[in-house]
Amino acid sequence: QVQLVESGGGLVQAGGSLRLSCAASGSIFSISDMGWYRQAPGKQRELVASISSYGRTNYADSVKGRFTISNNNAKNTVYLQMNSLKPEDTAVYYCNAAIRPIYPPRADFQTYWGQGTQITVSS
Repeated sequence: QVQLVESGGGLVQAGGSLRLSCAASGSIFSISDMGWYRQAPGKQRELVASISSYGRTNYADSVKGRFTISNNNAKNTVYLQMNSLKPEDTAVYYCNAAIRPIYPPRADFQTYWGQGTQITVSS
């Protein structure tokens, strides 16, 4: 079994910073991409940022220049540093990873999700 465990959510004032972490554990053969999505009340889940195993990053336009995604391949962990937070960043943030598990064995990558962590930015 593969698990993604997130940490670092909470309540912050506008203009503040938070750092999210997500660690993948379990029956992992390899990871190709990890990232963060968010879902605000009444809205669809959207990509915030992603990073490949060799460091290529992708950001939503709404967070460019404010959020930074990074990873530690040795620890199967992805981070999201969030600066200059705005009330519109309020959402549940989900970790996402494309993982090839050891068991059950498969040739392709499977998508896994974390349980979600609440970020609330007050004005």
